[in-house]
Amino acid sequence: MLTPLDYLVIATYLIGVVGFGIWAGGRQRSTDDYFLGGRDLPWWAVCFSVVATETSTLTVVGVPAVAYGGTLTFLQITLGYLVGRVAVGAFLLPRYYAGQLQTAYAFLGNRFGESMQAVASVTFLGTRLLADGVRLFATAIPIKVIATMAGLDVSYFAVIAGIGIGTALYTLVGGLRAVVWVDVVQMGLYVGGALAAIGFLLGDVPTGWWGEAVAAGKTNLLDLGFDQSMGRWLTQPYTLGTAVVGGAIFSMASHGTDQLIVQRLLACRNQHDSRKALIGSALVVMVQFALFLGVGLLLWAHYGGASVEALGLQRGDEVFPKYIVEGLPPGLSGLILAGIVAAAMSSLSSSLNALASSSVNDLYPRLTGRSLSDDRGLLVSRGLTLFWGVVFIGFASLFRDSSNPVVELGLSIASFTYGSLLGAFVLGLWHRRVQQSDAIAAFLVTIVLMTLVIFGLWHSPAEGWVFILNPSDAAVAREGLKGVGWPWYTAIGTAATLILGHLLALRH
Repeated sequence: MLTPLDYLVIATYLIGVVGFGIWAGGRQRSTDDYFLGGRDLPWWAVCFSVVATETSTLTVVGVPAVAYGGTLTFLQITLGYLVGRVAVGAFLLPRYYAGQLQTAYAFLGNRFGESMQAVASVTFLGTRLLADGVRLFATAIPIKVIATMAGLDVSYFAVIAGIGIGTALYTLVGGLRAVVWVDVVQMGLYVGGALAAIGFLLGDVPTGWWGEAVAAGKTNLLDLGFDQSMGRWLTQPYTLGTAVVGGAIFSMASHGTDQLIVQRLLACRNQHDSRKALIGSALVVMVQFALFLGVGLLLWAHYGGASVEALGLQRGDEVFPKYIVEGLPPGLSGLILAGIVAAAMSSLSSSLNALASSSVNDLYPRLTGRSLSDDRGLLVSRGLTLFWGVVFIGFASLFRDSSNPVVELGLSIASFTYGSLLGAFVLGLWHRRVQQSDAIAAFLVTIVLMTLVIFGLWHSPAEGWVFILNPSDAAVAREGLKGVGWPWYTAIGTAATLILGHLLALRH
């Protein structure tokens, strides 16, 4: 149970981080300062900010849940992440820096036209709201568990609103510079909390736990998938082939076409620093995933392999919060919970700034027909940051009844559109005959196609691949249906966009 000391630690963190963010942001004189930190941020800070942004609470509570209920094969996905980021550094970053762009989608505008830029930007806005809505909801999970244990009736919405308002304050005032430096602090907090939890768990677990974990197959790092048919192999999200190929293409999209990450890379002092920040973030993510998978494995040993239901919980994502509240000493529980909130705030602040940036640079000139002065640009930027903060709270509330593991849900949401985005960028880079109308049509058709793939494409042991749009849980269990593994979504979407764009270009 939490003590007054824990509550004091959490409250001190929340007040301190808002104040630090406002101070670190300094004074902004233009939208370039507000959205890109004056293009003068050190690469290592950007590296940690990228990691903190993509990590969020999905990692802190979701990845331990993956290890608790499965194995360590989730770590394979980081190999693909590294390959994908190397590709982004080689092919996309030079284009962004050559044009001194403020957003990723300005590249599409320069290559195809303003309509393609606007379509990509609107798609980014919708995807980011949904994906980070899941991340914000994920933060509410441990907070709600704690409140229930303390006898408090606190709704998910109240938790979401509280975190959203606090984050919006320093993001609105300090811009990207505040976001990046707060991310650095927040990353140190949640990583330190995870290390502390591992230390205490190692002291709690019974002797011989590692041998038991090995015997149960919990320590498996590699899954080649050779024991599966080709159809089943494509349904497994964490086989080595899926991780490397699917993870690489997913990472190319998430770190090469998503304004959330590209914005940070453009804030570095030069292209060389940007590439170091990008590739370095992949190495840090490997360590982080290993760290939180280790937490999940130790939790499995600590609770004797008990099921989630046997622990009195509703979802695997609640296992780590349960241990934080019940198994850690006063003060440390509050510190780790503050780290969980920190992970959420880092992602949310990044999203708010990126959404405002895309709105101002990609959409505002097209909708109003005029450019912005520095003073008015800052005013509009802050107003949009506040607007998106309010909208975020509403989107996060949509996921409060979800029963899926939040880490997988959050990653799969982005995959609806990542393939279209990456495909459009590749068309722009290497297919000169493709015109704006071709790119837009291929982009939109692929999004529809991916919706059908994600909700309707299933593999049946008896019938092979079948199309059943959104079958019931009972039908899935009865027929042994499995969907396409989420790392393949982006690869499929990218291929579809490239094929459609090429075919449409043959008209010219």
